[in-house]
Amino acid sequence: MVGIDDVARRAGVSTATVSRALSGRGQVSARTRARVLSAAEELGYVVSAAASSLASGRSRAIGVVVPLLDRWFFSTVLAGISDGLVREGYDITLYSVSIDPAERRRVFDDHLRRRRIDGVITIALELDAEEPTLLRGLGIPIVAIAGPTPLLTTLTVDDLAVGRLATRHLLDLGHRRIAHIGADATTDAVSSVPALRRRGFADEMDAAGAVPLFAAADFTIEGGSGAARCLFDGEGRPTAIFAASDEMAIGAVLAAREAGLRVPEDVSIIGVDGNDLGRWFGLTTIDQFARGQGARAAEAVLAELDGAAPAARRGTLPFALLERGSTAPPAA
Repeated sequence: MVGIDDVARRAGVSTATVSRALSGRGQVSARTRARVLSAAEELGYVVSAAASSLASGRSRAIGVVVPLLDRWFFSTVLAGISDGLVREGYDITLYSVSIDPAERRRVFDDHLRRRRIDGVITIALELDAEEPTLLRGLGIPIVAIAGPTPLLTTLTVDDLAVGRLATRHLLDLGHRRIAHIGADATTDAVSSVPALRRRGFADEMDAAGAVPLFAAADFTIEGGSGAARCLFDGEGRPTAIFAASDEMAIGAVLAAREAGLRVPEDVSIIGVDGNDLGRWFGLTTIDQFARGQGARAAEAVLAELDGAAPAARRGTLPFALLERGSTAPPAA
């Protein structure tokens, strides 16, 4: 089996230089690094993960905690995290947690402590009063994407502004009977992402002197379709719908088709996310660049590993209105 000594002999350098060249740490000239990399490739040398961990004191693995794996947003953010970590030679250890308190406690208080990981990234996780303290107690960098996590380094879009922007777009087109499909105010935390989007909607409707309509759904295509059917079957059918996710917006588009309504001639529909599927429905959306969020989180956790001071950052991620063909002025 080829070892680091073989690479050193082939490249004509010391084993310490080989180690620095392959790890990317320490001072090595570009010419020497290229010679070492060429020798390693010629010999088929692969760095031992165990040996690298012992030498650096790092496992070169980052734990990622998500509430769901089967939704576009989470899988796309995860892809962005993978882009950033794999490029720097880090692996991902994935944890999916439900709302069950016992299961969450096992993950936060046991699994994350037992596994050798260098940092943790959470994705849109709503943490209870104790969980941020448990995470900080791990003594490793923790970065949260979205979710109300004031005690942690948090990267998020301004979801209140997202809700306002989507609603303002419909109001500017001339709509006044606008419905929102999203979080149920009686069950969602006031600082959660869905609740903030709903509040942004309500604020803009109130400022315009318009009466907001609402239907609750579970952030799936099926949920959005069911909520939209209720709105279409009720009195005072809305001329426009703002759904708090693209998946619910796509469900609303499908429900409109089933009801014989044309989009956008009879009803305008806008979502949030930038879901790739929305392009095939011509869906107007607020793009929050989900893959980029993951890449930014990977960059932040690696920066803290390299000595950057952790900082609470909120509202730092970009979003933009992406107009396609699902919104238009209301029919005369």
